[in-house]
Amino acid sequence: MLVATYNAHRGRGPVGWFRPHRILGVVAEIAPDLIALQEAQHSLRRGRPMFDHAAIAEAGRRALPAAERPDHQGWRGNVLLVRRDARVIGAPLGLRLGGMEPRGALLAVLDLGQEPIRVAATHLSLGAADRLRQARALLAAPESGPGQGLPTLLLGDLNEWRPGSGALACWRRNSARRRPCRLSRPSAPWRRWTGSWRGRVRG
Repeated sequence: MLVATYNAHRGRGPVGWFRPHRILGVVAEIAPDLIALQEAQHSLRRGRPMFDHAAIAEAGRRALPAAERPDHQGWRGNVLLVRRDARVIGAPLGLRLGGMEPRGALLAVLDLGQEPIRVAATHLSLGAADRLRQARALLAAPESGPGQGLPTLLLGDLNEWRPGSGALACWRRNSARRRPCRLSRPSAPWRRWTGSWRGRVRG
């Protein structure tokens, strides 16, 4: 199973031009079973989706809208793209995480061809205190949400690069099994900004 996470930065490149097709080009090249996108909202027209549905289909993927906003591609800038043949067991639910700049997460139960898993895709705040509160909220959400007892895959832009403290330490203490992945931001590969986390949350 190949998964990925990518901060789309509202479809703007280094010089600020709006080029969402380049994001989908990367998605098509990686060809993941699942990819979580952050800041995947239109930078020029508020309320409009960043991606054209036909372009998503051309990349061999489909977007999973949140149950709360079925007419949108995602939730608070978070978008989940999956293979067209992926089985959705539990439609994505939007979770409000708060913070100085409102943040959220998408929670879904999927079967990508190996075993059913629970997925949490998010974008945490820059502030350490907000990140810790959001990490705790993400831990609490699966206890009452769909897919209880399934392996949980947490991925997104975590804005955290301190493995022994903050949000990562919170998840380490509360996961029975964990497999953190070290990923980097293309413009700053020496820093860890994004990542994924797999394990079973202790009930």
